[in-house]
Amino acid sequence: MATVDMPQPAPLAQSLHADVCIIGAGIAGLSTAYCLACEGKSVILLEDGRIGSGMTQRTTAHLSNVMDEGYVEIERLHGHKGARLAASSHAAAIDRIEKIVAEERIACDFERIDGYLFSKSGGSNETLDDEFLAAQCAGMRVERLERSPVIPLEAGPCLRFPRQAQFHPLRYLIGLAGAVHRRGGQIFGGTHVKSVKDGPQAQVETDGGAIVTAGAIVAATNTSIVDTVAIHTKQAPYMTYVIGARIPTGSVPKALYWDMDDPYHYVRIQSGSDRDGQYDVLIAGGEDHKTGQADDAEMRYARLEQWARDRFRMIERIEYRWSGQVMEPVDGIGFIGHDPGGSENVYIATGDSGMGMTHGMIAGILLTDLIMKRDCPWSSLYDPSRKTLRAAGQYAKDTLNMAAQYVDWVTGGSVKAAEEIPKDSGAVLRRGLAKVAVYRDQMGLVHERSAVCPHLGCLVSWNANEKTWDCPCHGSRFDKLGTVINGPANSDLALMKNGQE
Repeated sequence: MATVDMPQPAPLAQSLHADVCIIGAGIAGLSTAYCLACEGKSVILLEDGRIGSGMTQRTTAHLSNVMDEGYVEIERLHGHKGARLAASSHAAAIDRIEKIVAEERIACDFERIDGYLFSKSGGSNETLDDEFLAAQCAGMRVERLERSPVIPLEAGPCLRFPRQAQFHPLRYLIGLAGAVHRRGGQIFGGTHVKSVKDGPQAQVETDGGAIVTAGAIVAATNTSIVDTVAIHTKQAPYMTYVIGARIPTGSVPKALYWDMDDPYHYVRIQSGSDRDGQYDVLIAGGEDHKTGQADDAEMRYARLEQWARDRFRMIERIEYRWSGQVMEPVDGIGFIGHDPGGSENVYIATGDSGMGMTHGMIAGILLTDLIMKRDCPWSSLYDPSRKTLRAAGQYAKDTLNMAAQYVDWVTGGSVKAAEEIPKDSGAVLRRGLAKVAVYRDQMGLVHERSAVCPHLGCLVSWNANEKTWDCPCHGSRFDKLGTVINGPANSDLALMKNGQE
């Protein structure tokens, strides 16, 4: 975000028709638009803001087929065949990105690198050995090493996964958007989708009044805005934290590094330069928590920095800090395919599980096959309507956690009066039966919105780090003035009139 100025396409000004309308210009939306355009389909892509302005701009950009959940867990949940399909689909996604980069001549720092998985700090090696065997059974190329041949993240053995990759995601998206344009696709920015109607001639209505009709609609919006309930009971939103630390060029070999701690950590290296010369940025992430259920970012950044400094003594200073949201499906696999609400020509892509870049490319390949009425070996694995019985325990746990958030309705506010709120900060207060999200700006002026998330009525909480209102139930997020910036909510927090919603 700090190194690239992303293009802002013009808003949609008139009603149009296309074979396919795609909502969301992140990695999933643009990958799908590109794949469909290569098939000769006419494509219209609608984006609320700039290209890549959702969670794609906040990724740490690991291109990997090493599953976040681990292959022991993926095999338990999806069986031997499912684990092999997961491994092969993510590998195919990396291959396809590499091919697109070459064919479209996209300058995005794409390079193949190794990945290293390290065992838990101070733990036994049994878990690592189990993961080694499960990865082999899934068809992965993997090697067990007694110690890392590069810099050790932890002492002791590790697993090496060759032919992983990394890139600059926003530079890639700029190139991908250009390729979509060259193939006749139309991209519109600053265009908020108001509603979606399925049927033989599906419709997408925008806030500006213009309507797109299409034979198929794809919602590629990080989390689905076309499904109200079904998909959101099968995934949970998590915030993850990242630092970018300046280190001398070449002091840490370029690779993807992961540990098996809880909370776990992940690292990669990105080249950088400024007027002082060349340097590298060590990107380290972790310290996850459920969205809207913690507001202690400073402590998490501090722990993350200390973790990184303990292992990478060459760190000179911290250049960047940011957070992002990932959707964690109950069974570790994304949801890509027909909208589970039953619409035959409405499709979704969500549940990235921390692997958004490869999931986005998988969405492009799989959704194109579905729209083109072709068989795809991955379709059942990623089917949004699937029921994974072995994930019932996690499903019940997430459901109870979600239900517990509604208790906030009967509690008092976090403050009693707006005057207690520091400038440029927010808090929820109770006013009679209503809960009010109050932001007090830098001049001390008070801005009030209903604290009720318009998705399913959960109460939002203040995120001091990002200065947003976050829903702890399903991950909807709103800026400090209540404007929606992340689904599943598709409208702003309601205005308060005379103290009431």
